[in-house]
Amino acid sequence: MALSIPRGYRSELDGRETEWAIRFIRNTFQEKISEKLHLQRISAPLFVLPETGLNDNLNGTERPVSFDVPSLGGKRAEIVHSLAKWKRMTLGRYGFAPNEGLYTDMNAIRRDEEPDNLHSLYVDQWDWEAVIEKMQRKEETLRYYVKNVYAAIKSTQNAVSQRYPQLSKTGLPNDITFITTQELLDMYPGLSPKERETEFVREKKAVFLMKIGGRLSNGEKHDGRAPDYDDWELNGDIIFYYPPLDCAFEISSMGIRVDEDSLVSQCREAGCMDRLELDFHKAILEKRLPYTVGGGIGQSRLCMFLLNKAHIGEVQASIWPQEMVDACLSAGIRLL
Repeated sequence: MALSIPRGYRSELDGRETEWAIRFIRNTFQEKISEKLHLQRISAPLFVLPETGLNDNLNGTERPVSFDVPSLGGKRAEIVHSLAKWKRMTLGRYGFAPNEGLYTDMNAIRRDEEPDNLHSLYVDQWDWEAVIEKMQRKEETLRYYVKNVYAAIKSTQNAVSQRYPQLSKTGLPNDITFITTQELLDMYPGLSPKERETEFVREKKAVFLMKIGGRLSNGEKHDGRAPDYDDWELNGDIIFYYPPLDCAFEISSMGIRVDEDSLVSQCREAGCMDRLELDFHKAILEKRLPYTVGGGIGQSRLCMFLLNKAHIGEVQASIWPQEMVDACLSAGIRLL
């Protein structure tokens, strides 16, 4: 069982106060992010047909939850892992212009996830996507969007602090620090990827770790990324330092999406050229989809961070191993 219990932990809000605070955080952040990035809320699917190529393959090993649909002749549908590809198609279908975008509520089931303080079988996040011009496919554009997402989080944190002064504010700096996975490896060559993240974020408190998916100078990947939505040279994770658990706390994964060239090169490197025959991938190769930037921001993750909770199960309803439930109960951690 992967569970960490902070010494002397006690939630600063009781059960009902926590539920009110969750609602406040969700409503506040949605307003802030839509203002910062000029986003419109759009309805999104819970499941898709696998032959469309719209589901997120994550690291390529996670199994989607699927079910048969009698009304479609027994075809199988899959619960989405994320909406990374669907959002891009929707922007094109709705005719969004450059520098406009959408956000939506994404709910997923990650059946192969290993539950711990930060990970659950249930995933909820704000998925967002914005249209850009091809000439905007560069690091400067990525940094602009990262800074605006970070500003929305900071504004939400300030609103939470005013509403709930009893909460000890998890210190976020005024600015977020940018670093690449290769630079991080050069700084800490003897550490694992997660250990590198933790060491660096302890010092900087808020970090955007860039260029995730490709191989580094040691021949290894910092972390896996599907080859057919993020451009591995123009993506990254927003990571905070979280004092209650003394750990690196990923709050968002985002990036500029693949174009026709990076799609082919990354699928070739990943050994999955067969994906190029799927509808979504053909649309990219034939330049029928807009160029976009986008990402996901964990809803329960953000609530956990801003409310100083020890376990993500304190801000979302899921299922957990019984020994984890018992250990949390003994430690005063109230799982929803």
